[in-house]
Amino acid sequence: MQHELGRNLTYGLQEVLGRAIVVGDYTDRPFPNEAEIVKAHGVSRSVTREAVKMLAAKGLLGARPKQGTFVRPQDVWNLFDPDVLRWLLERKLSIELLRQFNELRIAMEPEGAALAAQRATPEQQAAISAGLDRMRAAERGEDDTLDADIAFHVAVLRASNNPFYTRLRDIVETALRTSIRFTNRISGRSASIAEHTAVRDAILARDTEAARAAMRVLIVNVLTLIDQVEAKEREVAAAR
Repeated sequence: MQHELGRNLTYGLQEVLGRAIVVGDYTDRPFPNEAEIVKAHGVSRSVTREAVKMLAAKGLLGARPKQGTFVRPQDVWNLFDPDVLRWLLERKLSIELLRQFNELRIAMEPEGAALAAQRATPEQQAAISAGLDRMRAAERGEDDTLDADIAFHVAVLRASNNPFYTRLRDIVETALRTSIRFTNRISGRSASIAEHTAVRDAILARDTEAARAAMRVLIVNVLTLIDQVEAKEREVAAAR
C-alpha cells in the first residue's frame, strides 16, 4: 500500500519491487503486470511505469511483445548500480559476494591511493586526514565507526582526481557498509588506525609506491579474514 512506499511513490515502489526481485520472490512465479502492481500497492499507472522503467535500467527487468515484463537473469543485473548491490548484500550475507567485491577493491583502491599521492590537492589531503580523525574519534565513541571508515576511503578515491575512480565512490560506499560491518564482527575490532594512517601518511608524502602498498595491505587483510571464515564453513560442512 501507499503508506509503505514513503513520500516518493516512484522510488518507494522501485525499492519494494527491486528488493523483491533480488531476494527471489519471482523465481517461481511471473512478475506482476501493470494492473496487478497498481492494485497491490495502490499507486497510479504512471508511477508503476516509471518504477518499472527504472528497474529495467538496472538490468533487473526486461519486456517482450505478448510476454510482457519479466525478471532478467542475475548475470545481466547491473552490479555497479548501488541499489542492486545493496539489495544483493541485504538478501543474505554472501561470503562469496564479499570476496568478489574485495577482489575488485584490491584491483582498484591501491591504484587510487597511488594516484592520490600524485594528484591530491591540499583540500583533498585535508579530507583524507579528516576521515582518519573521524576514525580516531569513533574509537573514543565520538563518531560512527562505519561512517568514519567509509569517509576515509571515499576521500582517497576522490583525491585520485580520476573521474572513473570518483564515479565508483557510490558503489564502494554501498558495499563497504556490509564489508566493514562483517570484517569488524569477525575480527572483533574496528579497522586498524595504524594501517589507515600509513595510507594517509604516504599520500601526504607524495609517495606513490608506499600509498599503493599500504592500501593493498588493508584489503589483503580483509581477504584473509574472508579466507578464515570460508575455511571454518568448509570444516563445519565436512563434519556433518
